[in-house]
Amino acid sequence: MNLVTGIKLYIEKMCSESGPGMKNMLLDRETTSIISVAFSQSEMLQREVYLFERLDSGRSNERMKYLKCIVFIRPTKENIQLLANELRTPKYGSYYIYFSNIIPRTDIKFLAECDESESVREVKEFYADYLSVNPNLFSLNVSKSMQRLNWLPEALTRSVQGIVGVLLTLKLNPVIRYRAGSSVAQNLAKQIYEQISKESALFEFRQQENGAAPPLLLILDRRDDPVTPLLHQWTYQAMVHELLAIRNNRLDLSNVQGIPKDFKELVLSGDQDEFYGKNMYANFGEIGSTIKNLMEEFQRKAKDHKKVESIADMKNFIESYPQFKKMSGTVQKHLCIMGELSNLTSKRNLFEVSELEQEIACKAEHSAQLQRIKKIIADERINVDDAIKLVALYALRYERHANCDTSGLLQIMKMRSAQTHIIPSLIEYAGTHVRQGEIFSLVRITDAVKLTRNLIKGLKGVENVFTQHTPLLKETLEDIFKGRDLDPLYPAINSELVPFRRPPQEVIVFMVGGTTYEEALAVHQLNNNGYRVILGGTTIHNSQSFIEEVLAATEGLQFKHTKSMMKYYASPENF
Repeated sequence: MNLVTGIKLYIEKMCSESGPGMKNMLLDRETTSIISVAFSQSEMLQREVYLFERLDSGRSNERMKYLKCIVFIRPTKENIQLLANELRTPKYGSYYIYFSNIIPRTDIKFLAECDESESVREVKEFYADYLSVNPNLFSLNVSKSMQRLNWLPEALTRSVQGIVGVLLTLKLNPVIRYRAGSSVAQNLAKQIYEQISKESALFEFRQQENGAAPPLLLILDRRDDPVTPLLHQWTYQAMVHELLAIRNNRLDLSNVQGIPKDFKELVLSGDQDEFYGKNMYANFGEIGSTIKNLMEEFQRKAKDHKKVESIADMKNFIESYPQFKKMSGTVQKHLCIMGELSNLTSKRNLFEVSELEQEIACKAEHSAQLQRIKKIIADERINVDDAIKLVALYALRYERHANCDTSGLLQIMKMRSAQTHIIPSLIEYAGTHVRQGEIFSLVRITDAVKLTRNLIKGLKGVENVFTQHTPLLKETLEDIFKGRDLDPLYPAINSELVPFRRPPQEVIVFMVGGTTYEEALAVHQLNNNGYRVILGGTTIHNSQSFIEEVLAATEGLQFKHTKSMMKYYASPENF
């Protein structure tokens, strides 16, 4: 179950099916991202793809009949129309057309009628319709999925197509479960089930052997766990995304002062960068010492390279130079990133802020925490955005506490001209009235299992005060693999597939409203223990993009659960 390999195989196939010779690739906005996440430009050059063009951009009319054209696009109405125009006056000698998802027969017929010069050699469906960020993590780049807490129609359609693409890539026909009580999760589950039933021929994969349970597709709602995306992160990939924002596995450092020209935009792909692949889940401290070791090794090699005295030395130098050059690039690139992370960490006092965030997320000590929050958020040295996140975590945790003082904290934030309207919006989006399962450890003695788990966790002590929080997703997945009864919390849509009491071997989790790199780390740890889990989401959030999604989802909504914060509402429509 490796999504990066899945996408690579599709693209390899496209390049080989069109045969030898120079090729151009015609893409749309989304398939450009899908390919660039999986392959570097030099890897595409090795496959004789020399030109990349966008179907939807103004292109020159120069005829290039000596080139073959690989078309890889999503089967949208707009793309079909643009492709039809291309085929009526073809620029290239021959066309090999690949759609990233299921395409209606009527569209194929329409394209065939437009191809009067008979230049199309191949039309196929290759289900690479999602961004394979890590081998076990995919995203659909849908940054806003809801309006007034209901699906945006285009986001729903895109999610159905993306998940169907993942299932077809991995050849899985799963039991579909969704979070009970979440209309968005239920709606998505229903539409995926309808699509699988409609295209049943595509989903006829071999049956599970020796009575193993069928795979599981679990559709969750971000609103059950609003805490994970708000916390500051300390593992490499998650921390880079939180502080510098990774987009399509690319990092834009053009606004950072003192960065060398070659490092203004960096590719961060575990597949294309061995150091990053090995260390993306390591924590900030470990990365520092790993880079130090890498530096020392590099300096040793650099010294060896200076001793070029004999012909044999020259030969060795020439042979090892490409590796040396690559290593020099890796060292410099990660030093740039670590330098900036370290700079932001001290500038924003993130050790102090993060420790308090973790305390609020993991311990119920109301009065002590309230005093600490008041002190920190009033401190001008603390970044306003970090301060409002502390208030957000407090408001979520102590919403129903007898002495809850969110209003008092908002008053302090107002004096610092912070975006105070974030807090009522967040409570409407994911307050206690929405959440199922408990994200804060308020241990109820009735649940003996959880009580024991918490006691053991307490006895072991925490490896690190900055990483004591575990996302709700991890507990959910552990329950699934232990074979707990899922029906009350996660009912199945296609219940005819569910006579199995055994836990599933393979699980695909999709998070409506976006997932996070902290959850991807939890999935990675489970996979290292022999489980098979893939995580996806409408997007991959850091705290800033999550807050933007919350504000977009609650815009124009009538607020019912935050009457005490009326004066902080964003607009009159909220009343």
